Amino acid sequence: MIDVRRMQVLRAVVTSGSVTAAAAHLGYTPSAVSQQVAVLEKEAGIALLERVGRGVQPTAAGRLLSRHAAIISQHVAEAETALADLRAGRTGRLTIHYFASVGPTLLAPALARVRREHPGVTIDAKVTDPDDLLRNVEQGSADLAIVVRRPSDESHQGIQVVHLLDDAYQAVLPTGHPLAAQRVIDLADLASEPWVGSEPPGPCLEPIIDACAAAGFSPDIVAKSEDYATAQGFVAAGLGVSLIPRLGLGTRHPGVTIRRVRRPEPIRTICAAVREISPSQPALGALIDALMDATKE
Repeated sequence: MIDVRRMQVLRAVVTSGSVTAAAAHLGYTPSAVSQQVAVLEKEAGIALLERVGRGVQPTAAGRLLSRHAAIISQHVAEAETALADLRAGRTGRLTIHYFASVGPTLLAPALARVRREHPGVTIDAKVTDPDDLLRNVEQGSADLAIVVRRPSDESHQGIQVVHLLDDAYQAVLPTGHPLAAQRVIDLADLASEPWVGSEPPGPCLEPIIDACAAAGFSPDIVAKSEDYATAQGFVAAGLGVSLIPRLGLGTRHPGVTIRRVRRPEPIRTICAAVREISPSQPALGALIDALMDATKE
């Protein structure tokens, strides 16, 4: 097998015109350069240099290897530049997986900021089943996932979880509902009401079910919607009451009233999950910072 480093020595001899000049440019002794060329000739199985007066000139084989050495050198330089750009966050690709309700209010402003700060980085953001989010990070199909973490969730080796915010659920009532006159509603006061489900089965529904259980009842769900806008429409039409998290209430239906809930207050804990080795990527670190800042707006 031909040694690439010896090819670069040969290239220096060919471009310099002599072993002595090449040795001076490379910082080697002339004998060291001659030895490198001799070993390269054995590897190639053919003469690479021939003497002309006091100097040397390449054979056809020598010219061929010298040209390829130049190409290799160019490719190495391009690779080093690309790596430097990647380390500095000027290029690269980020794959983000998230669940729908955090998209408009949390993820969108964060992504816009990262695009401004790292315009050369390609960002691929995809809505994913909440139950698959953490697994996607573990398997490497996502660089970052926005997840809902529960107190009972176990830690995962190699995964760093960054707390973003506690998103409280609020009562959504039809306009004119008797409880709308109260500023804060005890969850138990909704026990006898028909309910509109706003969450699919999974980590976002569990805080509602657990809070209702703590208040001594199970909600009587008469209509289901996995879309917050539709759930508000059902409530406005008088089908029932609902609980929707603050992040899901960016756009409010004119026919509903929103009130805080207590005793207990259902909360979903939203976090960013990344592999522990990943935050060293500048663009990914910038995205985490932007997500944390977006929670304060």
